[in-house]
Parts: sequence; structure tokens; C-alpha cells
Amino acid sequence: MKPYPPAPWHMHGSLWLSAFKLREDVDERHPAGTYGVALVSYEDPSPLTYHELLVARTTTNRAGKGAVTITDIWVDSAASQAGGRELWAIPKELCDFDMESSFRGPVTSTDWTATIDRRPIVSAQFTDVSRAAIRMPFTGLVEQPGIAEHPEIADVVMKGNAKAFPCRSRWSFASDGPLAFLQGARRLGSFRMAGFRLAFE
Repeated sequence: MKPYPPAPWHMHGSLWLSAFKLREDVDERHPAGTYGVALVSYEDPSPLTYHELLVARTTTNRAGKGAVTITDIWVDSAASQAGGRELWAIPKELCDFDMESSFRGPVTSTDWTATIDRRPIVSAQFTDVSRAAIRMPFTGLVEQPGIAEHPEIADVVMKGNAKAFPCRSRWSFASDGPLAFLQGARRLGSFRMAGFRLAFE
């Protein structure tokens, strides 16, 4: 029996995302372009509950439609790691997270830290009023190149709804960590999706 649920995964939670412009090529997986860096908390009644840090590059898929490719991703759930790699060729690795939110009226303040073997990858702080936003639908496309557990290209559709609104953000990427290449990238904007409901197919 697989340690993860079958597709689709019907997920619930919150996401904090900032867009960055990378001016120069870093390597084959990280060419110059626009990237989204997100921290996600998947909560009940999701089939799996866990935290996630991901980096995704905007691209055009084989059908000529706008999509993203996830280049770097970490979770704190071995079941999510296995499912992501085997179902959708998403190259999930494991790390540890600390997350803490506080509330003052409509304002939410959230601090995140992600570490591998107690060494930081990233820390981030957000302030938003997304809980007061109107719930809106969204759709996204993901195209993933094959990996060992899923050699074929994977096409993924994300559909859902959330209370989304721009937010204030501050990011710190560890200079000796795997996301150090984002230290010089220009931040374009940030937003939070509060209370999202998402089908990942």
C-alpha cells in the first residue's frame, strides 16, 4: 500500500508567495526569468497535513499555455515527498519548518523558518489582511520534467479558490544554502492565499 493518497489531492490551507526576477542564468535548472517562492501550510481536512517551501519558474508548456515548473521544493512529510515524486515528478526533498502566526483584528503576522540539519535555507516574515478578502477561484498549470520516480513529463492542473490579497513580505536566503542564488533577485510583489481549497490533479 502506498504511503500517500491517490490523485487528486484535495488540499486546504494557506500560502504566502513572492515573485522574483532573476536577471542572469544560474545553471540549467535556474535560467534567468521570473520565479515564485512560496511557503505553504497544508491543514485539516487535507488528506496529508504538512509544510512546504517551493520555488517555481514561469514557463510555457507543450500546449503553448502559461505554466510553472517547480525547480526546488522541500516538505516535512515523507508521505508527501513520496507522493509528489511518484505521482507528478515533483522533486520533493525533506526539511524542517518553524511557523508562527499572530492576529490583531484583520491583520495576520506570520514568521517562517526552513532548515536542513539545523542549517537555515530561508526565513521569511509576512503581514496581511487576506482573511478579510473575498473568496475567488483560481486555476494553474504545472509542467514537470521527468525524474527517477516518474520518468515521463508530468502535466498537473491546480484548481481551487482562496481569499487572496497582496501582503508585505521580507525574505532572507542563506548565503550557504540551496537558494542562495535568489539573494540578488529583484522582488516583484507578494500575496497570501488564506483558507485555500485546492484540487491537485
